[in-house]
Parts: sequence; C-alpha cells; structure tokens
Amino acid sequence: MNTTQADLDLANAEIERLTAELDDLKLLYEAMIEHGEAVEDQLAEKNLLLERTQARLESELDDATRYIFSILPEKRQIHPTTDWLFTPSTELGGDSFGYHDLDERHFALYLIDVCGHGVGAALLTIAVINVLRTGALAQADLRDPPQVLAALNAAFPMEKQNDKFFTIWYGVYDRVTGALRYCSGGHPPAILIRGEQHGAGAPEYLATPGGIAIGVLDGDVDYECQSVAVHPGDRLLVLSDGTFEVNGPDGDQLDVDGLADYAFTSGNSPAGIHEWVRTFNSEGPLPDDFTLLEVRF
Repeated sequence: MNTTQADLDLANAEIERLTAELDDLKLLYEAMIEHGEAVEDQLAEKNLLLERTQARLESELDDATRYIFSILPEKRQIHPTTDWLFTPSTELGGDSFGYHDLDERHFALYLIDVCGHGVGAALLTIAVINVLRTGALAQADLRDPPQVLAALNAAFPMEKQNDKFFTIWYGVYDRVTGALRYCSGGHPPAILIRGEQHGAGAPEYLATPGGIAIGVLDGDVDYECQSVAVHPGDRLLVLSDGTFEVNGPDGDQLDVDGLADYAFTSGNSPAGIHEWVRTFNSEGPLPDDFTLLEVRF
C-alpha cells in the first residue's frame, strides 16, 4: 500500500469517527429536545395544578369571608339603633362584633379583635362570637361585663388556640336606669359623643384600666367594670384599632384622638368616617380590618 492510500484510509477512518460522533450528538440532541418537551409539559401541568389550587383557596377564603359577614347582626331600627361598617383588609382578619337583647331590660354589645390575620384568626373570631351570641359561657351572667371577660379568658387560653389571643370591649345597657356598664380587655376605648340636649362636649373615652387581652394569662383573671349614664341623643362608637392605626402620606399616624375629634365634629356615619380614614391613608387598602359599630341611644 502506498503513502497516498494510507492517508486516504486514515481520512476515511476519521470521517467515519466524526460521522459516528455526529450521529451520537444528533441522538443526544433529540433526547434533549424530548426531555425539554417533557419538562415543559410537566411545568405546564404543575402550573395548571397550581392555578387550580390557588383558585380553590381563593374560593374557600371567599366562603370564609361570606360566613363571617353572615354572623354579623342586622342593623337595628329600634332603640337603641345601630349602624356599622366592617371592611376586611386584603387578608382574612380577626375582627367581629355583635349585639342583642339579653332580656327586656338589658342590651349587650361587644367587639373583638383576634391577633393576626388568616384562617386561624378567623376561626377563633367565629368561635368567640358564637359563644357570646348564644350565651354559652359557663357560670357567667352576660349582664355582668367582668364575669363575661373572666369566663372568656378561662374558655380561650392562648396555648389552646395556636398561641392566639384577642382583645374585647363589652358593654351592657340598662334601659331602665340609662346606665351603660362596660369592661375592656386590651382593647381601644369606645368613644361616647353626647347629644346636644345634654351639653355636648368633648368626646369621652370608655375603657377600663389594666384589662389584659383575653387568653394571655392562665387561671382566674379579674377585670374592672365601670359605668356611665347615657341619655337620648348620645352616640357610642365601638371600634377596632384598624380604624385609626393608619399611616398618613407624610409618615405620621392617625390615632384614636384624631378619629374621635373627626367623628365629633362631622357627625358622620361609620361609612363617612371610613371614607375620611381612607383619604388619610397614604396609598392602597387600609392595613387592617376597619370595624366600627355605632349605637345611638
């Protein structure tokens, strides 16, 4: 065999080797394409599953929100009349309230605020409101605010509620004497605005000192009760901290005094107060549930 033939054979061998490598690369490329298509299919399937799960969760949260609204009381047209506004934040929250006649003489009203947001806070809210609404509190007279708060503290210790606790304002109005007896546990004060026929002055704040939030301490907890005389034309605002803990555009924060002054000077309904708070808010939705109950005597 001459040199030229040897070189040709080497060249042919190299061509065959490169052809084999090219075939291998084609097979690898085809496998990668198939794998990529499989990955894309899997990703598309996962995304579809994620979208369906998100839609189901959103539907369930909507159901939970509707249920929370369903347990709220109808607005009263008889004495004492009521008006209210409950506007949840972007998350499922822990605010709720209620009122009802205990008997022909006594009328109970209350507002609670469970710490945090989400399903856990909402579930505790529902449980507490249903207990108050049905009067299912062992050894507690619903006409006695301190007894009610002490019984709630015993019934809902935070270690049995996934470390959740709640604040509450609870009052009982006596139609015969005109007295409003009230008790608060870690809750913002209610605001009493006097009617003009009884010398309307600065708003009065109704809160009992030292009342700790419900569920924080184990065992028996004593709560203080106070009483105030209310008259025809007086107006009571019971609220959650989400009504006034709002940051303004300049970094300042609205407080309960500012809200009380506006409610006093404007005479606006809960809806009107909400609109004013929204204008004070720097941007977007309010950071917490806006819950405001108005009682007119």
